[in-house]
Amino acid sequence: MDIFQRTRLLLGDEAMDKLNKSRVAVFGIGGVGGHCTEALVRSGIGGIALIDNDTVAPSNLNRQLVATQSTVGMLKTDAAEARLLDINPEIRIDKYNLFYTPETAEQIDLSQFDYIVDAIDTVAGKLTLAEKAQEAGVPIISSMGAGNKLNPADFEVADIYKTSVCPLAKVMRRECKKRGIKRLKCVYSKELPLVPAYEKVPNGSSRRQVPGSTAFVPSTVGLIIASEVVKDLIK
Repeated sequence: MDIFQRTRLLLGDEAMDKLNKSRVAVFGIGGVGGHCTEALVRSGIGGIALIDNDTVAPSNLNRQLVATQSTVGMLKTDAAEARLLDINPEIRIDKYNLFYTPETAEQIDLSQFDYIVDAIDTVAGKLTLAEKAQEAGVPIISSMGAGNKLNPADFEVADIYKTSVCPLAKVMRRECKKRGIKRLKCVYSKELPLVPAYEKVPNGSSRRQVPGSTAFVPSTVGLIIASEVVKDLIK
């Protein structure tokens, strides 16, 4: 049984062979990364590396593909692995249970991958990954800010130096330039982020909540990224 027969009708045998031989690393298996990972596997990618050290929390249930009542408390890499193997038992999976930071970057050899997906939350991690990918000569695509956004139709693909409005992209443009990162393909939105509400804390003061998110914005970003990876790999 060819589980990719519908995709094969669109892409052809040569493209499907390329995808099966490709190895993609996804850094961050959350709202964006989880949807991207599954879309890549359902598209015929033969090898996937999952990089994350977080566990599934109840607060993930509203938007993260790996989050179900039965996976709460599991490492996201373990939850993703089980789900992906249930889709394609022949998928080749590597797991790195770590948060990618400047301090842990040397634990992963990026040259072993054909493509890199950055779905990391921290600026330091994103910059280090972009820098190391450039050094290794491996194509990379990076997710910009998806939190506090409501309109999935506003996301688009561009080089980091052609982005605007997005606060995270602004920081990344400046820091990429400082580090000599010549280009960085990314997915970003020109939608102005909503301002999250404040919450009361026990001492009577208030604090800004973590970024709000929905089921449809991170998933859209993840699917856009997956489509770009597939298109680039079969060129």
